[in-house]
Amino acid sequence: MNILAKRNEWYVQLAVFAVLIIVLAFLPAYAPGYPVILFAIILMFGVMTIVWTAFSGSTGYISLATSSFFGVGVYATAALGRTLPLPLVVFIGGLIATCLAAVTGAITLRLKGNYFSVFTFGLVALMQAFILWWEININHVRGRLVLVVDNSIIYYYMLGIFAVLLVAVYLFRRYKFGLALQSIGMNEEATEHIGIDVTRLKIIVFSFSALFVGAAGAILATRWSYIDPYIAFNMNYSFFPVLMAIFGGVGSLYGPIIGAVIFAYLEETLISRFPYYYMLSFGLVLVAAITFLPNGITGLFKRKLRGGLVKNNGNSRMQQSQ
Repeated sequence: MNILAKRNEWYVQLAVFAVLIIVLAFLPAYAPGYPVILFAIILMFGVMTIVWTAFSGSTGYISLATSSFFGVGVYATAALGRTLPLPLVVFIGGLIATCLAAVTGAITLRLKGNYFSVFTFGLVALMQAFILWWEININHVRGRLVLVVDNSIIYYYMLGIFAVLLVAVYLFRRYKFGLALQSIGMNEEATEHIGIDVTRLKIIVFSFSALFVGAAGAILATRWSYIDPYIAFNMNYSFFPVLMAIFGGVGSLYGPIIGAVIFAYLEETLISRFPYYYMLSFGLVLVAAITFLPNGITGLFKRKLRGGLVKNNGNSRMQQSQ
């Protein structure tokens, strides 16, 4: 019964996500203008958060490298956007991010705990400094002009990346590949002892997750007419997915999406109205979420639902006894 209930839950989630994608596909026709680019940004943060949860939420390895993968995707568009077709540029951006993640993972995924987190965050600073040095000393410029495309095109590309990612994570979690990754988070030594190549598995998933972040960076770069290393490798993009995942709930697929939707909207609203204080607001919300919602919004809903079911069962038993 438990297996059947779990399978039905997966099917319900898949149906809900399919309806969501279909509804979002018609958004530009009914809400043109600013809502289109706003939802494109929300989808971008959704991609970042789901990717972070798929790897870090399963393994317990807290990655802060998201900004570096996003940034190389942005620079792929800056370098190739005027000479190659846009679909190919987006693919190349994702591929470069994948290669960077593979090299980084091969070096760092033998580290554990805070060492991995520190190194991945250091990668962001390293990439930012290297690209800045390259631009100034080799290209003799600081920053690049980027090919700008219509907001609807950006939106549909981002929606496509988001949809493919959902299917990939859905399939990933259902089969033994995902179970093996979760077992690493529970007990890595025991996972190694049953014959799973733990390091290889972590590198594969870490690299595959970077593919989507790099592709998202490549298409969102066309929103800006100008980029430089500080824009492309914005360090906030390494912390926002962590915050969004914690707020929404790491234990489910829809939790990170809920967290991304709420915080992406808040980020756009606060940065326009309170540009000097919005990071303080995010910090306060993070402290409150960790303190009062350790399992996120979805954990709170599940706890309330479980409590309601227990209460109803208790009432029905009392009625039967009477």
